[in-house]
Amino acid sequence: MSPGSQAAGGSERRTIARHAGTVLVGQLAVMAFGVTDTIVAGRYDERALAALSVGSAIFISVYVSLMGVLQALLPIWAELHGARRTDEVGRSLRQSLYLCGIAMVLGMALLLMPDALLQWTQVPQAMRGDVEAYLAILAFALPPALLFRLFSTLNQSLGHPQLVTWLQVGSLFVKLPLSVWFAFGGAGLPAMGLAGCGWASFAVNWSMLTAALWLLRTQALYRPYGFWRRIEAPDWRQIGRFARLGIPGGLSVLVEVTSFTLMALFIARLGTAAAASHQIASNLTAVAYMMPLSLAIATSARVSYWLGAGDPTRARRACRTGFELALLCAAMIATLMVALRWQLAAVYSDRTAVVALAATLLLATAAYHVADAVQTLCVFVLRCYRVTLMPLLLYCALLWGVGLGGSYLLAYHGLGSWPAMQSPLAFWLMSALALVLTAVLFLGLLWRTVRATRA
Repeated sequence: MSPGSQAAGGSERRTIARHAGTVLVGQLAVMAFGVTDTIVAGRYDERALAALSVGSAIFISVYVSLMGVLQALLPIWAELHGARRTDEVGRSLRQSLYLCGIAMVLGMALLLMPDALLQWTQVPQAMRGDVEAYLAILAFALPPALLFRLFSTLNQSLGHPQLVTWLQVGSLFVKLPLSVWFAFGGAGLPAMGLAGCGWASFAVNWSMLTAALWLLRTQALYRPYGFWRRIEAPDWRQIGRFARLGIPGGLSVLVEVTSFTLMALFIARLGTAAAASHQIASNLTAVAYMMPLSLAIATSARVSYWLGAGDPTRARRACRTGFELALLCAAMIATLMVALRWQLAAVYSDRTAVVALAATLLLATAAYHVADAVQTLCVFVLRCYRVTLMPLLLYCALLWGVGLGGSYLLAYHGLGSWPAMQSPLAFWLMSALALVLTAVLFLGLLWRTVRATRA
């Protein structure tokens, strides 16, 4: 490698690391919202924690899937930014509001009518009232969350995620006391339990959106793009291009997330201790996922930027650098997850049975995390090259088929010579296996795709 290439590689590494680090701080702040609710619900009542496990699984499935549609717009805006087509960035953002509006209506409808899903997954009747009340509140917290995600994706595509991170970190200092106050009551407010956590999320989401709109209106960074010009009539050709990239991306996220979150619904029938221990493992896994997610966002922004600038060689270099960082970080996190599993589980609960089972689950989640880091970076970079359909098909076959389907069989019916485990560990073992297979196939697909750009 020439000195010039080494210097360019070091510069790209610093750029991706700085971008990812900024995104990570903000993502961890948002994840701390969920950690806060998990701890508050666990300290309030074991039943509240079990209901949160089910309710958050449904909400996350809906929100993250719709968020995936909007997040898939990042390569479009990053390419326009790399090509210095600023006016088109502004117009593209305004057109994306139509797509966001459709996502809001669909998401609210699903959250307000969860009965069929709760019945299909056989969630115990005693949990359903709390779950439905929690989801009804979050349905009205969804619109500001999706609009803020659009603001976040825009900033990431422009390589300026700092303002988003500041808002997310600042909101954590609002969310934490509100969740405690609304859940346990005080100062004339009655204790609301799990519903209180939902109302705290509602207040914080609308506050974050208000601050984001103010920044978009006042900061000099955004003026060249003309975001506040009068919104054009729907351009169905452009919206169609959004949909062709965003819908497969959103469906891929739906498959990925539901293969993760539907575990909570199937595990719920094993009782409150199993549901509570699974909630601890899933919450820690979700927090750990913020590292590869942040690196994937930063890497895809750089890959798309260089593709837009007409430099595929530097795009490939950015891709390689992102993988080096992701693998290093994933190995470190997995090691800590195994070494500190008992201490981490004890943070969430003081019940011996819950802590013991959660500590066992964390052994499987360590392997799950490493494979998840690899496949996440692959799928984000593949979107930069407009490859979205094949990842969706592989997700369906492996994550739903091998992961979720295999987990259900192993847990409740047995699989081959393995008897039914009747434990949430069955779900984590099979899901980890499915992710390993997914990561291997995605690496092959990405290698072939990137290699084709050299022709």
